[in-house]
Amino acid sequence: MMANQAAAAVRARKREHHHLGGLGWLRAGVLGANDGIVSTSSLMLGVAAAHTGHANIVITGVAGLVAGAMSMATGEYVSVHSQADTEAAALAEERAELESDFAGESRELTDIYVRRGLERTLARQVADQLMAHDALGSHARDELGLYDTLSARPLQAASASAASFAAGAAVPVLVAAFIAPAQVILGLVAASLLCLMGLGALSARIGGAPVLNAMLRVTSWSALAMAVTTAIGALAGRLD
Repeated sequence: MMANQAAAAVRARKREHHHLGGLGWLRAGVLGANDGIVSTSSLMLGVAAAHTGHANIVITGVAGLVAGAMSMATGEYVSVHSQADTEAAALAEERAELESDFAGESRELTDIYVRRGLERTLARQVADQLMAHDALGSHARDELGLYDTLSARPLQAASASAASFAAGAAVPVLVAAFIAPAQVILGLVAASLLCLMGLGALSARIGGAPVLNAMLRVTSWSALAMAVTTAIGALAGRLD
């Protein structure tokens, strides 16, 4: 009997294990690394296709890595800081409303819980207890949709984006630095697509999504980007 109950508890825990908690950092990390690989390898392939010297290809990759990481950090910082300012303004407005009309805000929270399916009497009790414990936090969470785990952190977001981009961009740079000049284009394409396939598979496994679809999606679009850039570089080389 006890063994059956233990097995049931284990199955329940497995059923309750969701993949949504880490989707925020997963999305940022995957996008940063993916951008680093695709943009840097495409840039280097375009330069290589224009019959530029091996040293210039590597220098181009390093420059793309640094510029891309700084661009990612700047863009993420500005974007997330704007989100943080918006959240702060919304919280300040909510704090003022609680000070001026606490009863009205309690009714508003009650109505939210009623719309979510609670009976009004129970909804009022829930609202009263939550607001007695943390009125601003209750309204921030249930009215504004703001959670501590999802709140905007500009410096953290900027650092993570820059680091993930640089990690991805380092792949084509290192390949170009250590491969024979005659094999640089083939090496860049092969290494980049293999890493992108692995990145797509990893993100799919962590997020609980179909692995094959994710791999095909990321590699097909990335291969297209690299092919277009390579073709433009080759055309520019002929015109030079």
